Amino acid sequence: MNDTIVAIATPPGQGAIGIVRLSGPGSRGIGLGLFHPSRKGFSDFGPYRLHHGQLRDSAGNFIDDILAAWMPGPRSFTGEDVLEFQCHGGGAILRRVVEECLLRGARLAAPGEFSKRAFLNGRMDLTQAEAIMELVGAPTGVAVGLAGSKLEGLLAQRIAELRASLENLRVQLCVAVDFPEDEVECLAPQDLQRGVSAVREAMAELAGNYDRGRCWREGALVVLAGQVNAGKSSLMNAILGVSRAIVTDIPGTTRDYLEESVQLDGLPVRLVDTAGLRASQDSVEMLGIERSRELMSRADLVLLVIDAELGPGAEDLDLAGQLDNLLVVANKMDLVAGQPGWFAEGPWKDKDIRPLSAKHGQGLPGLLGAVRSRVAGAGAPEPGTLVPNLRQHDALTRAMQELALLLDDLACGQPYDILAVRLDAACALLGEITGEITSEDVLNAVFDGFCIGK
Repeated sequence: MNDTIVAIATPPGQGAIGIVRLSGPGSRGIGLGLFHPSRKGFSDFGPYRLHHGQLRDSAGNFIDDILAAWMPGPRSFTGEDVLEFQCHGGGAILRRVVEECLLRGARLAAPGEFSKRAFLNGRMDLTQAEAIMELVGAPTGVAVGLAGSKLEGLLAQRIAELRASLENLRVQLCVAVDFPEDEVECLAPQDLQRGVSAVREAMAELAGNYDRGRCWREGALVVLAGQVNAGKSSLMNAILGVSRAIVTDIPGTTRDYLEESVQLDGLPVRLVDTAGLRASQDSVEMLGIERSRELMSRADLVLLVIDAELGPGAEDLDLAGQLDNLLVVANKMDLVAGQPGWFAEGPWKDKDIRPLSAKHGQGLPGLLGAVRSRVAGAGAPEPGTLVPNLRQHDALTRAMQELALLLDDLACGQPYDILAVRLDAACALLGEITGEITSEDVLNAVFDGFCIGK
């Protein structure tokens, strides 16, 4: 925290603008050593202004024509002195600028170190720091809105409210424990039960938003499965609108999975075409089938593609009995007159079956609508909905477990000092979410996932 870090803050590749960012006590001195102003009379960087000039190395060689922005701490992103060079966006230029900064005493920033310093300097809490990464990686406008709510501090505010409610209950328990002989008003067991239950229900509602909002933030995994030659690759090509997967009459063409991204009316979907299921002695094909089954176990939805003319096989029956997240697609309906008889037989009569001709696109809009409905439910979260990420959801779940154990202990007549320990643990877990109570390992795990320069 006492040294000066530097990194390229814009994505790799060519562009009109590329930014090199410095943060730390040496930022201004390093910048003045490189910067040659175009304005006469320049003596120092004015704060929160753009300064035009050139960057030159120690030998006076031209590097780039740039704009420099100086933001002294603590009123900066990191809370430290920050200097940014807005250069032309060529990779060679930006690397040269970074090298010159390193020669003048800066060191290369670690992934997420700018945001980590902002957190450690009190410029943001941990939920806001994580929201930055979610905002950068947001695949849709809905995901941008979800990240924006957390960046504004709304999730931290909600967590603080829940924690304050628990702290209030804890104070009342401590009064009863510390002054048992005094005539002070003590929290009745039924009032404690109501208070804890109310907080736990609020936490459960917040944690429930994780599953409802995850597919909008991270994208849903939809796997195409079924027997060989059922038309999985044809269906994938039809959904994508391009000939992405190889389609032939030869069974077992797809031996490995093929993944592409698509948006269904704003919903990001990772669409995966998998190896056809069948008994095989081919070691390569068997490996592909194993990967198919592993992907199905993680999928938000499995599209079981069945040849409508041939009907389901043994592998299809196995999947129908094993998976709940299943949507049956009866493909090649253009080869069938009327509704196939197997629709009303065995386990299939209770399944949602979508007739389709991937070759001609018949039934495709209805299928895509069903996919979106099954994955996203009622639709996109309302603006301002607070959706915790996986780490935050895990901490909420563990806090809820502590409160559930507290209610069990209360019902068994455990003394208040034991119950207070449960409240302490739940409060600490809520503190982990915002970073008020957290370990260095947790911080490293959060910020190591950031890009360098953020």
